[in-house]
Amino acid sequence: MYLITVFGNLLIILAISSDSHLHTPMYFFLSNLSFVDICFTSTTIPKMLWNIQMQSKTITYEGCITQIYFLILFAVLDIFLLTVMAYDRFVAICHPLHYTVIMNPRLCGLLVLMSWLSVVSLFYCTMLGVYLSSAATQSAHSSSTASVMYTVITPMLNPFIYSLRNKDMKRALKAFFVKGTV
Repeated sequence: MYLITVFGNLLIILAISSDSHLHTPMYFFLSNLSFVDICFTSTTIPKMLWNIQMQSKTITYEGCITQIYFLILFAVLDIFLLTVMAYDRFVAICHPLHYTVIMNPRLCGLLVLMSWLSVVSLFYCTMLGVYLSSAATQSAHSSSTASVMYTVITPMLNPFIYSLRNKDMKRALKAFFVKGTV
């Protein structure tokens, strides 16, 4: 599943960057979301796979803190990018004649930059909350099941949900593979 997540999201990034028809705000945000999904899953899954392979459940304190830092960073960034994508669709639907003026490349870049900066600043509040909160009372099994669903399944399905059902994306992927075989 990890390889499907990485390759699916990487394929989206490559298709969007190689097809000039997809150089629009919506696909710009989608390629950023795909990049963040790769980073998000790469934060925990390799260590989890290593632990399964070595039949070990240990992690150093520093490793744990680092993993939590990047996990929360990319999770919140995912949320901000989805919010920016929702704003993009709002402008496209509610102001279609002004869409290209409102969603210009400068604003799109600024929205992505603000998403990154907001995540960094909000992360420190979240980290403080983690340190100040007490241990969760949930069972280990339900926590691990929820963790796998959130960190593996959702990012794996995002390429299918956000792009592979889209005819423009299908056309770009087909052109990408035809260009690669010639």
